[in-house]
Amino acid sequence: MCELLGMDCNTPTDIQFSFTGFSLRGGRTGPHGDGWGLAFFDGAAARTFLDASPCAESPLSAFVRSQPIKTLQAVAHIRKKTRGPTRLANTHPFVRELWGRNWVFAHNGTVRSLPPGPSGGRFTPVGQTDSERAFCRLMNRVARRFPTAPADPSELWTYVARVAGEIARHGTFNFLLGNGDVLFARCDTRLCFIERRAPFGRATLKDQDFSIDFGAVTTPRDRVAVVATAPLTVDEVWTHGEPGTLWVFRRGRLVATLRSGAPR
Repeated sequence: MCELLGMDCNTPTDIQFSFTGFSLRGGRTGPHGDGWGLAFFDGAAARTFLDASPCAESPLSAFVRSQPIKTLQAVAHIRKKTRGPTRLANTHPFVRELWGRNWVFAHNGTVRSLPPGPSGGRFTPVGQTDSERAFCRLMNRVARRFPTAPADPSELWTYVARVAGEIARHGTFNFLLGNGDVLFARCDTRLCFIERRAPFGRATLKDQDFSIDFGAVTTPRDRVAVVATAPLTVDEVWTHGEPGTLWVFRRGRLVATLRSGAPR
């Protein structure tokens, strides 16, 4: 299956360290060679890089790894196809607009069908993947329930958890969903996260012999949450998700853990 990587911060931060290790799993240290994508947020807008070639070998990936692009939120994906051919239209993360914001979505797993319910809506797939169809169903449900952004954000969080749980009855639904303000991360089978905050220490990548001293490149006020399918480092303690759980991150902090369907 695919792998996911997300980052959410309280101050603009680059994702070079995490993406360097993650990208190698896209065809070198892992079998996920059917395309990759990375979305950076700048306010409400997302800047997205997509490539249907293996991430570990992609010149575009090498360019992105070399650029210290700072952002408050990022979502990345490396693909091992199960539904839909290897092409750009089927490459995650997918992007849609709601309430004047870009929303980006990346999925790990296979959703065999969609739950019964209202069809149609303004969000429709461009490619042939089950992932994009599930994303559009989720976004259409949210748009119907909330024509404008709810005044109480927790209402949105609870509703996303509910709809995601309904979709997960029809397949495997690990995903990242971000809009530049909040990052949702749903664990269906495998997902983990780490919150890096003061006092910062040294971290070493699992997929490459490379380490960094975060204490030398951060301030005491910085806070960064990193979510991944599997731990990216060998010398940090990662929190592993319970199946059927939705995490909500905001400004580098885990702000809610919600039940999202029945655990497997």
